[in-house]
Amino acid sequence: MTETDGRDLAAIHQPVLLEDCVRLVTGGIAGRAHADHAPTIVDCTLGLAGHSTAFLKAVPEARLVGIDRDAEALALATERMGREGLADRFIPVHAAFDEFSEALDEHGIGRIDAAFMDLGLSSLQIDETDRGFSYSHDAPLDMRMDVSQPLTAERVLAEYDERALVRIFRTYGEEKFSRQIAREIVARRATRPLRSSAELNALVDEVVPKAHRPAGNPAKRVFQALRIEVNGELDKLARTLPQIALRLRGHGRIVVESYHSLEDKTVKAFMAQGLVADVPPNMPVVPPEARPFFRELTRGALKADEAEIASNPRSASVRLRAVELVRPIPRRYAERFETAITSDRQYGERN
Repeated sequence: MTETDGRDLAAIHQPVLLEDCVRLVTGGIAGRAHADHAPTIVDCTLGLAGHSTAFLKAVPEARLVGIDRDAEALALATERMGREGLADRFIPVHAAFDEFSEALDEHGIGRIDAAFMDLGLSSLQIDETDRGFSYSHDAPLDMRMDVSQPLTAERVLAEYDERALVRIFRTYGEEKFSRQIAREIVARRATRPLRSSAELNALVDEVVPKAHRPAGNPAKRVFQALRIEVNGELDKLARTLPQIALRLRGHGRIVVESYHSLEDKTVKAFMAQGLVADVPPNMPVVPPEARPFFRELTRGALKADEAEIASNPRSASVRLRAVELVRPIPRRYAERFETAITSDRQYGERN
């Protein structure tokens, strides 16, 4: 139980594919410690530290940097680390995960041995009812993971034009009725902008024909799309993966859990760059400098089995991918990664 509010963090948060994540993140780390190097793991999406506490327990000589943009989650996770006796090997960082390099530099950390990402909403955010993440509870249309940022879901719905709303709902939510929903939002806000999750829920319910609805709440895709837009999740993911790769020590690992097809596509495409030989097709001999620099650890994506889905429904959509750095990243790929990191930060500009 936390000292702050009496909540049982283990009950709130059930880490998805925990044993697989521990195996993939910590594999090969044990035994690397020596006088001038403590193995370093970075959890880019700390949440309530369910995965991170397991990582530290699995490798007693390791230290862990826990990054989270949600100040409440970071405080609860830090308290949990103290109760577990792990505080002396834990470094909490309040930041978005695309501030990865800055977070390491701030703490004098150069190379790392593993980085982990558990994407999407944390269990704490799913259960909270005051930020409007869920269509199941009426709340202000906020949806910010970091409440210090100015952009909210209410602002998106009140200020984006119809074309931009269509793009968001179609791209991030794969919503078939994006145009109709966007048109109705723009029409209604002329007299009264949407301010609550219940109002948005009702609007989508009115617009989407009952004969063409997927299983579940018809507003699910719209809420998902707004959350991704408000928090810049896909842009941040695309900027973070190359930062991680450039910081890996030899045989360091990247391990990512995705819950949305667009997240998984982003992760898969990034990892694929290092999994193939950098030579023309049918070249009979692959020179050492053109060989793959990643080794796939998961053979595609791992999924939860029926037993885990039954005990933890959040795991139903998980896709777990992992790679290991087997040789230095070639210069042209390193330059490509640097370009991706420093590319136009549209999300940052509009916030």
